[in-house]
Amino acid sequence: MESTDRRSGWARFWENGRWWKALILTVGYLALYEPASLLMAPFVPFIGDAGSASYVLVLIAIPVLIGCIILVGFGASLRWLRSLFARQSIRGGGWMWIAIAVVLLFNVLRFASIDYSAAGFDWVAAWLLAGLFIGFSEEVLTRGYVVRIMRSSGKSEIAVGLVSAGLFALLHGFNFFTGQPFVSTLLQMLYTFFFGFCMYLALRVTGTIIAPILLHASTDPSIFMQGTYPATGSLSSFAQLGNIVLILVGVVLLVVFIITESRAGHRNRSGLVDSARISEG
Repeated sequence: MESTDRRSGWARFWENGRWWKALILTVGYLALYEPASLLMAPFVPFIGDAGSASYVLVLIAIPVLIGCIILVGFGASLRWLRSLFARQSIRGGGWMWIAIAVVLLFNVLRFASIDYSAAGFDWVAAWLLAGLFIGFSEEVLTRGYVVRIMRSSGKSEIAVGLVSAGLFALLHGFNFFTGQPFVSTLLQMLYTFFFGFCMYLALRVTGTIIAPILLHASTDPSIFMQGTYPATGSLSSFAQLGNIVLILVGVVLLVVFIITESRAGHRNRSGLVDSARISEG
């Protein structure tokens, strides 16, 4: 009976959403995930450099896989997993497809401008596997659990989208504490905020978390592989502009999002007032 009470208390805590609970979840995930990389330290002398498949698998894919297991365990403890992959009840406008189109376009361009002969099949396959783990873990956390917590708090979708993107950027801001330069970290946080926002729009317009997971799973490998083994030519140079373009498009989409959601909220409030007047009359 005691264990049942503890589980129900655990569930009640997370079901009663607050933005700071979303923050606690994100920081707690980092606190559990980061040591996973340290577990791989004994294997470092036996793996190659960053251009080897063993490096990607041991130092990137396996730690993120551990993160995936942590997140699945968290969702299972709350019985959230089925609803996580169910159709979303809150959908978005057609203009949100722009976010998917921009991300997908530059992912395709980057994949098309990689020197695969220099990269090697094993390294490419290792990165694709790592990308799948990255997309699953980071999207389940920020577009799955964080979005659910924020929506259960009764906040507007503007707050939901901004908190989801903000905590996603915070995840990458932790890189500063692992030795990444301050300016590089700030730039990465700027990019990841707008990328995270685009993934939120992908969730809204498709109605399923599968879309942002797959988009994200193809983004990280395309960026790192194209950055390490770029093919020569103008296509490669254009593909490298993807992060800048996404930030600029993200700014515009964010403005449109705030305006449209504010108008929708105003219409809903006006409708409630009108309904109340009719019932009174």
